[in-house]
Order: sequence, then C-alpha cells, then structure tokens
Amino acid sequence: MPPLHRHFAALLILALLPGGLSAQRLSAAERQVAAAVDAHNPEALALLKQIVNINSGTMNFAGVRQVADVLRPKLDALGFTTRWVDGAAFDRAGDLVAEHPGPGPKILLIGHLDTVFPITSTFQHWTQLDDSTATGPGIIDMKGGDVIIIYALQALKDAGQLDKLNLTVVYDGDEENAGAPLAAARKTLIDAAQGAKVAIGFEDGAADPATAVIARRGAGSWTLTTAGNAGHSSQIFRKDIGAGAVFEASRILNAFYTQLRGEQYLTFNPGLALGGTTVAVDSNAAAGRAAGEHNVVAEHMVVSGDIRTLSPEQLARTKRVMREIVSRHLPQTQASILFDDGYPPMAPTAAHRQLLAVYDRASRDLGYGGVTAVDPSRAGAADVAFVADRVPMVIDGVGLSGHDDHSEKETAYLNWLPRLTKRAAVTLLRLSP
Repeated sequence: MPPLHRHFAALLILALLPGGLSAQRLSAAERQVAAAVDAHNPEALALLKQIVNINSGTMNFAGVRQVADVLRPKLDALGFTTRWVDGAAFDRAGDLVAEHPGPGPKILLIGHLDTVFPITSTFQHWTQLDDSTATGPGIIDMKGGDVIIIYALQALKDAGQLDKLNLTVVYDGDEENAGAPLAAARKTLIDAAQGAKVAIGFEDGAADPATAVIARRGAGSWTLTTAGNAGHSSQIFRKDIGAGAVFEASRILNAFYTQLRGEQYLTFNPGLALGGTTVAVDSNAAAGRAAGEHNVVAEHMVVSGDIRTLSPEQLARTKRVMREIVSRHLPQTQASILFDDGYPPMAPTAAHRQLLAVYDRASRDLGYGGVTAVDPSRAGAADVAFVADRVPMVIDGVGLSGHDDHSEKETAYLNWLPRLTKRAAVTLLRLSP
C-alpha cells in the first residue's frame, strides 16, 4: 500500500467505485456541516466585503498585513496555532501560517492575501451589483477562496468534526508578484507541504464551478542575447562582418516557431525585443533602450519572453531544443539563452484525479452537480504547483467563482459562496479518519 493513511486510501477507493459514496448521500455529520455553512453565510459575505475593501496589492505591504490581521483571529478562534512569517528576506510582506494537528492525514490548504491591484488603482472597493453578484479587487482572485477556507473550517468546528483533521493553512502574501529569490519567497509554503498527503488550492480556477484544476502549466521566462560585428551596412554578409546580431536573433526566433510551435500545452512568447548598436534592458526584462542606425550592422540584440509547459519533462525537452537552436550561429555571430523556471508545472496524475473524484462526489451528494477537470490550457500558474512534486494528491481552482479576474470588472457569483464552502467542508470531512 502507498504511504497513505489506511482509512484515507480506502475512502478514495470507495469514492471511485460505482455507487461508492453516492449510496449514502450525506451523513448526519455532513448535514450538520452544510447547515452550519448556511447559518454563517451572512458572516462570510461580511468578511469577504471587509477584506475586498482593504487594498492588498502585492507591493502594498501594509495592506497585505492588514488582510492577514483580519483573518488570523478567525483561525485563532478555531483552535489553530497561527504565525506571521516576515517577507523581508524576499522583499515582500510575508505569509500567514495556521496549524491544527489531528489524527488524520495531513492536509494543506492554500490561499493568498495579495491582489494585482496596486494602491494607486482606481478599482478599490466592493460594489454590489444585485443579490447574487458583486465586483471588487481580488473578490475572486482570491479573497473569496480565503473566506471559503475560514468558513469551511468553522462549519466543521460547529459540527464537532474539526478535531479529526490534521490541517495546515498557508496564505501567501505575494502570489501575484512573487518575491526574489523565489526559493525564499516560497519556502514557507514548501516547508508546510512536508508530510502532507493532500493539498487543496482555493484559487478561482476557470470561472466555472463545474470544474476544478488537477493540472497547471508552469510559467517561466527566457532571455536570448545575440552579438555580431559592427560595420557599415553596405558590408553586411562580408566574411569578416557576418550577419549581425539582429539576423542571428531572427534566425533563432524563426527556428523556435517552426520547430516547437503546435505541441500541446507548450507556448513560448517573445515579449520584448531590442536590437542595435547599443542595448540596455532593465532587471525585470520589461523595458529597455536601444540605439542604432539604419546603415550600421547591429552589434547587439536582446529578446525576452515566457515559456509555459504542463510537465517538468516537457519543460526540460523544450529547453534542450531551444538551446540546440541557439548553438547554431550565423557567420560572425554569437548567441546565448538563459532560463528562469519561475512557477513550476503541475502535471495531471492519477492521484490528483482520485482527489477530484472525492470532491466531485461531495458536490453531487450536496445536489450541486458534478465537477470535472478543466483543460490545463485554461489554468494559469499558481502557488499550488510549488507543492505538486511533494504532495501526492492535489486539486486547485475550488475557490469562489466569477469572471474577469485581474481586471476592473472582476465579479463574483455570491450565490456560489455557500455552495463552494459546503463542497470544501464535506470533502475535508470525507478525508478525515
């Protein structure tokens, strides 16, 4: 038997059998949990509005800490031991961690406190559109998911079931704009994953409550640098002058396009390209300066872009091909490429599908319909991927649903808040001894 708790493994097998958990529908304890979620839903909505109205753009450290200061007493009251991990080592606000030892398999719950909206944004407040929708910065990405965690745990406590669970909650403070070095920025989360059998991320997923995420593409970056011999443009291609830096970069980019384009789940995009006699690019590869003349052979070129893959194997294979392409130089040119792996990919696995089956069964038994895995091409990079190679069973995208996240139209489906909270609570209960 794999190193999983016996009851836990048996539960997963049962969930996959025809009839399985559906034969029992909701147990008495699960009905208590569902009733507790409904009883606390007005509080949950009030908490969501409160933290949405706190600006917590990643670089607004005080705002990020303020959101943590609102959530931390909620976790303390549930019997968790909480601590704040300062983010000075990676130039961010920090992370909130809450731990609740118990007899069951260790389960890691993941949220984040920050949003993409800086303190200078015009999008700052909750606006109620009607009885079932509201807009606000971070309302679904991912303050709604943060609230679901709190009130799923509250419902389990009200039903007398929380003490069965061995839980760790991590709310990162810099998911939208990770600090550097990345290893330091994600150390809290990775450390919390040690010994966990399950990890559940409460991102908003693909804006469809009938789906969840069992695979995410990684998001890394690359920087291509080429060099050539300067000279008068009338002499380009001469044996001692060669092709120049821009033609060398063009050769490489065209080969990337022709040799790698079309592979499923692989994308690579050159987002910034600067070439000329002199080139300077800022440290974030987001802006720069180039100078040159139309009658001078370009001496330098820098191209930066991103790369997204579904598995570590796909990433390694793609990097190998890109390096081989770069190594074949035009006359009198040089080229090199550097990679920053950034957010790792989370490949789909049988174990992730088993966990999705438990979540799907809970949703069906609650009367909310089935839940299927979303196409990985619709699932961007997220914190859960940092633990996917350490935790056997992972699911994400089970936070509050809505649409237009990362925009000033970010909207939540408020009627789904109690439903998704019940799904989470019943799933956690079914993962308990």
